[in-house]
Amino acid sequence: MTLQQLKYVITVAETGTITEASNQLFISQPSLTNAIHELEKEMNIVIFNRTNKGISLSKEGEGFLGYARQVLEQAAILEDKYKGSGGGKKQFCVSTQHYSFAVNAFVDLIKEYGQEEYDFSLRETQTYEIIEDVARLRSEIGILFLNDFNQTVINKILKSYDLEFHLLFIAKPHVFISRSHPLAEKKVITNQELEIYPYLSFEQGEHNSFYFSEEIFSESERKKNIRVRDRATLFNLLIGLNGYTVCSGVIDKKLNGSEIIAVPLADESDMRIGYITHRKGIISRLGNSYLEALMKYTTGGQNL
Repeated sequence: MTLQQLKYVITVAETGTITEASNQLFISQPSLTNAIHELEKEMNIVIFNRTNKGISLSKEGEGFLGYARQVLEQAAILEDKYKGSGGGKKQFCVSTQHYSFAVNAFVDLIKEYGQEEYDFSLRETQTYEIIEDVARLRSEIGILFLNDFNQTVINKILKSYDLEFHLLFIAKPHVFISRSHPLAEKKVITNQELEIYPYLSFEQGEHNSFYFSEEIFSESERKKNIRVRDRATLFNLLIGLNGYTVCSGVIDKKLNGSEIIAVPLADESDMRIGYITHRKGIISRLGNSYLEALMKYTTGGQNL
């Protein structure tokens, strides 16, 4: 097994075709195919399924691909340290629920390591996709929350995927509303007071279960529900419709604007916000730096 073979496999997986991969790698299609066959034979696995319609990554190939990315990252670190070459293009991916502190930490990471070449990904996505991304080693780190309602289901899924949850901080649930909302002057807001207003939440696709929701009390029946896919849309609707959502109370005015405020919500259980990693994975230098940045922004849930 060589580093070159690992690069070949990753490129084929990312492009989805031998033709496109061979063009990017400046290698003939037969040579690329043979190199992958030799690697599969040596490792005694099938990395790609071949059909008349093309190729696709096999289940064991998904796991192999995750480890291959880590090997290449470690090789880049060695080159950076001993050859002074900058280690080539740096790659890193994190998957997260919609948290401003996750974005801030990502910005810090790029400022520290973003040199001439890098390929970083920040996936603000659905809860189940976060779990799958880390399980398949597409992302080193996933950020989500647990509470009394969802922890049994989420922990069971994490265990089945061989994932671990690491606590960052404990947050008191807050209602996010516009500064002009009729309840904006309240010191604490109750569920009863919110009943007449539109409830905004992030949709969870085919896994749109209460247990995968980003919102703290989504098991409650709401009269007016609006589901969205992105943060900007949610905040625009909060302002335009006097809507509300429920989250950690950690808010960044630079990212979310000064028109959104957080007011404590009465009588709801705490949110245990943390990150997940794969038990068999190795946290890279970039991953550790990202976690350090997260700690800076989430200590006590303050300074955001």
